[in-house]
Amino acid sequence: MTDTIDTRKENIHRFEHRAMATIFEILIADEDLHFSHSAAFAAFQEIDRLELELSRYLPNSDIARINNLPPHGKIRVSFDAFQCLSLSLEYWKETEGAFDVAIGRMVDGWKGRTSVAGSSGERERAKEQSGMHLLELDEASLSVGVGDFVPLVDLGAIGKGYAVDRGVELLKEWGVSSALVHGGMSSAFAFGDHAGERGWSTTLSSPGEFTEVIQKVILKDQGLGGSGTRKWLHIADPRTGEPVDRLRAAWVCSDAAAKSDAISTACMVMTPTEIQRYISSQEKMWAIVFEEGEEGKPASVLRCGPGIST
Repeated sequence: MTDTIDTRKENIHRFEHRAMATIFEILIADEDLHFSHSAAFAAFQEIDRLELELSRYLPNSDIARINNLPPHGKIRVSFDAFQCLSLSLEYWKETEGAFDVAIGRMVDGWKGRTSVAGSSGERERAKEQSGMHLLELDEASLSVGVGDFVPLVDLGAIGKGYAVDRGVELLKEWGVSSALVHGGMSSAFAFGDHAGERGWSTTLSSPGEFTEVIQKVILKDQGLGGSGTRKWLHIADPRTGEPVDRLRAAWVCSDAAAKSDAISTACMVMTPTEIQRYISSQEKMWAIVFEEGEEGKPASVLRCGPGIST
């Protein structure tokens, strides 16, 4: 997934910071460079704090602690970790299982491979030990428990979007009136006007040919999330355990970066009919899904939802 952000305007201050295995950028439309720098620094600190809680790869994070629970274990987690899991549960239910952050065992069986690998028995065991239904969330105590099986939780499909949303909240608390925040060009949120424009201009490009523009959009008080496959099998359908093994990309725009992030991942495995049905059930959400054609056939682009041209 590739976004190109148009910043060819005056008084746009750009700041970048590495976190969550990607580069976060904050673009602020303000004449005061010192103020913009201070606000961006505060937002980056918040993103760093969230990474310590949400990354499965940091041994002391809340997510790593969940993944290391014994059968029938239970732990208390931070507000943000619990909130991220609660949102994940909500989107899991809404998409009827197409979005699932607890399928790490299935995904790890495919990640980094260019062909199907592993015995059918191994794949079935990974599937049996995967899924949001294996997690028990207790809002009153902010605790997470498991049963007989301990799934491998990975918030990679929602964590960056959640961090972007929190960064945006910090910027607004600082008094920033117009900015765009993105994590690795795949999770973004923009708010406010700048330089006479009614929002922030972005360009969505084909995953196979970056010079091929699929859609130009203006973001204002909206989140944009994108998912895609390139060389590796790293996105699996939670409902079947099978990987997405074709060139595909999905973008979703909604009222939050976290939701856009999550639903764009779900769109990678949903059928066109499922995507259209889901998008039509949501307010102020649109989706674009690109898929390469079979040999000798052109690629297809599905556009659905209000505010997006077909």
